[in-house]
Amino acid sequence: MSEVETGIETGGTVDVLIPLALDQAYSYAVPEGLVLKPGDIVQVPLGPRETVGVVWSLGSGRGGNLKRVSAKIDMPPLDPALMKLVDWVAWYTLAAKGSVLALALRRPPDDTPERPKMGVRLVGPPPQRMTPARARAIAAAEGGLLIAKSALAETASVSGAVIDSLVDAGTFAIEALPRGEVVEIPDPDHARPALSAGQAEAATALVASVKAAGPGVTLLEGVTGSGKTEVYFEAVAEAIRLGRQSLILMPEIALTAQFIDRFEARFGVRPGLWHSAVSGRRRERLQAAIASGEARVVAGARSALFLPYRDLGLIVVDEEHEAAYKQEDGVSYHARDMAVVRGMIEKAPVILTSATPSLETRVNAERGRYAYLKLPERFGGRELPTLDLVDLKRDKPERGRWISGALVNAITANLEAKEQSLLFLNRRGYAPLTLCRDCGHRFQCPNCSAWLVDHRFRRALVCHHCGHVERRPHECPACHAPESLAACGPGVERLAEEVATLFPDARSIVLSSDFPGGTERLKQELMAVAEGEFDIVIGTQLVAKGHNFPGMTLVGVVDADLGLTSGDPRAAERTFQVLRQVTGRAGRGEKPGRALLQTHDPSHPVLKALVSGDPERFYAAEAVSREAAGLPPFGRLAGLIVSANSQAEAENHARALARCAAPPDGVVVLGPAEAPLAVLRGRHRMRLIVKTAREVNLQDYLRDWLKSAPRAKGSVRVQVDVDPQSFL
Repeated sequence: MSEVETGIETGGTVDVLIPLALDQAYSYAVPEGLVLKPGDIVQVPLGPRETVGVVWSLGSGRGGNLKRVSAKIDMPPLDPALMKLVDWVAWYTLAAKGSVLALALRRPPDDTPERPKMGVRLVGPPPQRMTPARARAIAAAEGGLLIAKSALAETASVSGAVIDSLVDAGTFAIEALPRGEVVEIPDPDHARPALSAGQAEAATALVASVKAAGPGVTLLEGVTGSGKTEVYFEAVAEAIRLGRQSLILMPEIALTAQFIDRFEARFGVRPGLWHSAVSGRRRERLQAAIASGEARVVAGARSALFLPYRDLGLIVVDEEHEAAYKQEDGVSYHARDMAVVRGMIEKAPVILTSATPSLETRVNAERGRYAYLKLPERFGGRELPTLDLVDLKRDKPERGRWISGALVNAITANLEAKEQSLLFLNRRGYAPLTLCRDCGHRFQCPNCSAWLVDHRFRRALVCHHCGHVERRPHECPACHAPESLAACGPGVERLAEEVATLFPDARSIVLSSDFPGGTERLKQELMAVAEGEFDIVIGTQLVAKGHNFPGMTLVGVVDADLGLTSGDPRAAERTFQVLRQVTGRAGRGEKPGRALLQTHDPSHPVLKALVSGDPERFYAAEAVSREAAGLPPFGRLAGLIVSANSQAEAENHARALARCAAPPDGVVVLGPAEAPLAVLRGRHRMRLIVKTAREVNLQDYLRDWLKSAPRAKGSVRVQVDVDPQSFL
């Protein structure tokens, strides 16, 4: 056997990669009696402290005066495929290899015993003093079953204090709940769906790709309501039959109870869920189940891409067009693109699904790099919603109002028909700007070059970039004029205020990601909307992400122009995607749907393409425009953000970078210029953009450039973003 297979024994050396912002592995001597091989997790000295690292390669020399590996940690080694992914992501993004490793490295197991979750059981007689609430709690606990306290309180419609009082009275006893399995094996034949002919044909192709057990990418494009999820579930079922694992990547906000219920209805159990709300101990147990192969299906946000799968047989990227797949901080990677890379490394098929694919994915499919499957019709023969524009130059809302007469009439008709309506405005809070009517003072974030957003529900002014919060004052801090502050422009909270005035008897709800309660609250609210508990829903972009509201027949887009005027080269594409997705929430049940889009520019090509119902018209025009400009996917881009504590430091280093750029043929360096968001979290920002032809090796050029550039000193930091999605 080779040295790599047998490992390095006493006296040899190993190169250990540390999960810190370091781009090289460090050599360590292997102590007596220890055998190490690539992928092993070890403890090593680093400066004055001990840290965890991974054996990345075996050294060729003797230990000499090198520091020694302290210990080998009792954890499964990093899989060679995952190590290869770390290397690839670091090369592609120019991130430090140690920073990428931090995404994939599991923490050593915690030896402290897991705290059991407690429940209550009915064990004693009723208390002497009975109340209606206590009676309901006792009735709900009949039978002596052990029930979680929160579940019992919800079932009985009582507070936790009522349960506690019954424990004190001896009526209930507290006992540890049995620890449930972190994952269960899904049954691929639990509830096979009745697919349409088009769905069945697409499912057959996807199942064949799973059986082939080889790399390859398929774009599954289907209109909203076409049943894409049911189709790719058949590919997941085939992977389960073959004993292999599947990863379903989703934008975090799309990991709703609705998706989980659909999965459970199809396979009999829930998938392993991986997202930011998964707690530490459960996280450890799920990681161990994934590494052992016990977890057959994982549904997760972008970080699930770096989990240690034992035998990955399928990757699905749902809503592949979503910008949320791009990690902006730290390692700037795009989970969709890295999923394609992991599929190649693992020799596993990758399915990209969307009703509005990104232009990059579409072009790859049209040029034969990806297989291409289409679902052009809604399931069950349901019609797509009809779309109409409301010209706000002609149908102006009343002063201080944002809903036009045409949209008010449509909502009124929907209320009379007992059907649901959705008002969409992709702007959180009450108003995007607050100013003083007397002196003109505007409330700006002290840490960022951005206005503070008025959040009336929180009674605060908030920066959406750094999180700064301050109380909304009663007088102007500049001129001290009392009650002189005016809110400018609408957010969803202001829209909710208008809805309450126009439709006082309607049951309305605001869905926004910045309300307290996080994803759990959102899941409950989305479920309540789906069950028809609200007449009017006011929501931001999160309502556009694949939700199924059977009773919703009207969508009103309050400001269809929002986003079209930004300097982002993808502004038209993103507006088209979000408006097509959100209008697709209408008419998914038994009744037909319609959508009204309020605009000041009804002749805009994006809006005309939407109303025509012909997405090909938009994609063709957008492709021609991008190709003429040499923009992705027909060219390549990279962004460099130079930031520092002072504007002079940032500007001087950015100019020094530009002076040594030396772009070859096929490469253009633009800038430096002040970034649109010139100050972020107290740091001043300058931006350079590199634009290259498709065939240019962008990564090699960037490395050579940065190697020849002056070293960043003091507070200066340089962040490289290959294939940028944000241009702020």
